[in-house]
Amino acid sequence: MTQRLESAMLRAGFDSARLATAVKVDVKTVNRWLAGRVPHRRTRLEVALALGETEESLWPSARPDIQAGAPATAEVLGAYAHRADIPNDLWVSLIHKATERIDIIGYAYPFVFELLPNASELIAAKCEAGAVVRLGFADPDCPHVMERDALEQMGGTLPGRIRNALSMLGPLAETPGCTVGLHATHLYNSVFRFDSEMIVTPYLFRARGYQHTALHLRKLSPHGIFESFSDQFEQIWGTVTPYGTEEHHGLTA
Repeated sequence: MTQRLESAMLRAGFDSARLATAVKVDVKTVNRWLAGRVPHRRTRLEVALALGETEESLWPSARPDIQAGAPATAEVLGAYAHRADIPNDLWVSLIHKATERIDIIGYAYPFVFELLPNASELIAAKCEAGAVVRLGFADPDCPHVMERDALEQMGGTLPGRIRNALSMLGPLAETPGCTVGLHATHLYNSVFRFDSEMIVTPYLFRARGYQHTALHLRKLSPHGIFESFSDQFEQIWGTVTPYGTEEHHGLTA
């Protein structure tokens, strides 16, 4: 850690005296930091700002919350026995608050578009304001969908549910900034990301979507639970076929 601080000072052109002046401490205090003492949190932040670094890059041991393998329970804001137990107010709040990114992947999730009478228009407006939206649905014509239908004992209705959800896209299907994709992946959970918050529904054997358990997550670390599910989304998204091409126009008929 002393090498990290010393290297940062050299990069920024600071000696002990200049850093001491910048953060309003005695030169002897800076020299103690260089000898291995860790400053208090407020001072660490001031030093990082003065040197153009981050607190965790200078004193990684002082930020166990962002270390790989660190306890991640703080990222769990809520846990629900069933997705149906999540208050509608929470879903609506997540949609309204999102300004940068909305990533959703599942089989069919028409309930998202039923939360508000103008949900599609609201999300489209966020795209027009600069947000990036990616919506992944299962391809209703792929063999895997009927396998999932049988597993969840849905009586052959899953393809129709997917088509129904696609029919609710409204302006989103043609809105710049929104990409809709179809996947043929065996999912183990659905992911609903809204900026730095996320709802994840780990699947239960033979349970339907609304019966699955659910976690409300908030990103705190690049090594936490949130990032694990975010990475899973990216991997699945890499397999999708873009929706909206001529061969897919009949899906919502």
